[in-house]
Amino acid sequence: MNQITTALAGLEIGEATFRGGLTVFPLFSREISDLDYLLLGKGLRENRVTVREVSMGGSVPELEVENRAARPVLIVDGEELVGAKQNRVANLTLMLPAGKTTIIPVSCVEQGRWSYDSPRFQVTNRLHFASGRAERYASVQQSMRNEGTRRSDQSRVWRSIHNKAVAMSASSETGAMSEIFERHAKALDDYVREVEAAPDQLGAIFAVAGGNCGLDLFDRHATLAAFLPRLVRSYGVDALERRAERDGAAPASAARDFLDRLRAGSFDDHPAVGLGRDVGIVSERAIGGALVVDETAVHLTGFSNPRTGRGDRTRGSVHASQRRDALRQRCDALRQRRDALRRRHAS
Repeated sequence: MNQITTALAGLEIGEATFRGGLTVFPLFSREISDLDYLLLGKGLRENRVTVREVSMGGSVPELEVENRAARPVLIVDGEELVGAKQNRVANLTLMLPAGKTTIIPVSCVEQGRWSYDSPRFQVTNRLHFASGRAERYASVQQSMRNEGTRRSDQSRVWRSIHNKAVAMSASSETGAMSEIFERHAKALDDYVREVEAAPDQLGAIFAVAGGNCGLDLFDRHATLAAFLPRLVRSYGVDALERRAERDGAAPASAARDFLDRLRAGSFDDHPAVGLGRDVGIVSERAIGGALVVDETAVHLTGFSNPRTGRGDRTRGSVHASQRRDALRQRCDALRQRRDALRRRHAS
């Protein structure tokens, strides 16, 4: 656990950038690794990595990754994979060994499709949107501790996407998360243009209007620079939804308090899928975790106030959310019936 303690203890918080309900605090550290690995997107583009269904029939919570490169490949938590039978996101950060094929844990982010769009998957410029990513990550951490698996609460993932799509007028025929990002692409690109990676920056704390925070920290600047636009879009989705709560930039004290909560957390350790170890962090009103490879924290992430949907201490709020989900679905059905009747009378 010393790698996590050292990584968190050595962080310095830089000057924040603020736009439309989203405050981004850059993080700096002297802990820089010399690990040699390949990012998934680069591996796919260079045809050194292939991601596909585990069989022709497929399996919703699993994908197969063939790494033909001479280096390990890094897949980051929440990274979206599109194609094959339905779009997925990675359930946690993974480093997969060179020259091997590995089955990885994923979650579906396109409920209404189960037919081949393409034989292989590609990555996008998106990550799972932040609030959904936090809920999924919390449920994966809980399944890892309680069951030794890395599965998410898939039904909760689908409900979260449905609720977000309804709230942001971005529903699609297949319930695809991608529609939310595509419908609001211009506004999300505006967030990205506002937030640039500073030299030597290794991570960031993201504070969304309403008080929730998230953290992502990488082992080197190049990896942070590659993922920062996707992280900004991820948190930007939540910031756009919370337009009414945009009171101004979050104070630096909010970032410090969140960081202190993670530093004060307890740790647990599990062998990772692929290389290294999965280290979980449990703290007051926050969770986190990291992939540690060769004594290096390759990627550390954290979230404040996550909901798991698995009967933990936030069970009451989850039940309330489920009731809201059911009500919204009934309202959607009534609107669809009303529109159908209007079209019938018009014809």
